[in-house]
Amino acid sequence: MWKPFWRISRPDLIPVLLFILLASGCASWQPGRSISQETGIASWYGKDFHGRPTASGEIYNMYGYSAAHKTIPLGSTVRVTHLGNGRSIVVPVNDRGPFVGERIIDLSYGAARHLGMVKEGIAKVRVEVLQVSRTSTARYTLQFGAFTERRNAVTVAQRIQALGYTPIIEEATAQGRRFYRVRHGAFDSLDQAGKIANSLNSRGVVCVVIGL
Repeated sequence: MWKPFWRISRPDLIPVLLFILLASGCASWQPGRSISQETGIASWYGKDFHGRPTASGEIYNMYGYSAAHKTIPLGSTVRVTHLGNGRSIVVPVNDRGPFVGERIIDLSYGAARHLGMVKEGIAKVRVEVLQVSRTSTARYTLQFGAFTERRNAVTVAQRIQALGYTPIIEEATAQGRRFYRVRHGAFDSLDQAGKIANSLNSRGVVCVVIGL
């Protein structure tokens, strides 16, 4: 069952939250209070990406404090708490990822060092959204992989097309290498994208929901 990251436990708060979202460039619930949260595995990324553009267009600084997440709107602020030692840090989300296993967030080297998780490489954390960026409309797509060989991307795209969908192949450059990403759709709703992802995953087609 698809469980959207954004969830509100009290329906009566929805009008209030919408008013706050519309009233400013960034929406915050209360200072230090989280809008929503999730628990899972965090990892970190470093020198291979240092000095390169992030998904937001900002240049990645491995020694700074930042994070990558698959769906939280770029420009949002989150608090990450290491559940093993209790340390926490507040960082902006300026990149997309991680795309390895069930990891929920990728931290910069600087943020990971602050949390004391550099040596282990991964840690169980709680991610709390403190502020949601509204500078751009949140939209989502499904990604089926990124390939260095176009023919591999074409093979995957043809399989998806045979199921009745209309995937596209996008060229992208990362770390000086060219990749071919197979994607489908542009959804205004995270829930809608998640339902389609679940349907495809149940049919043996692996995909993830990515924020645009």
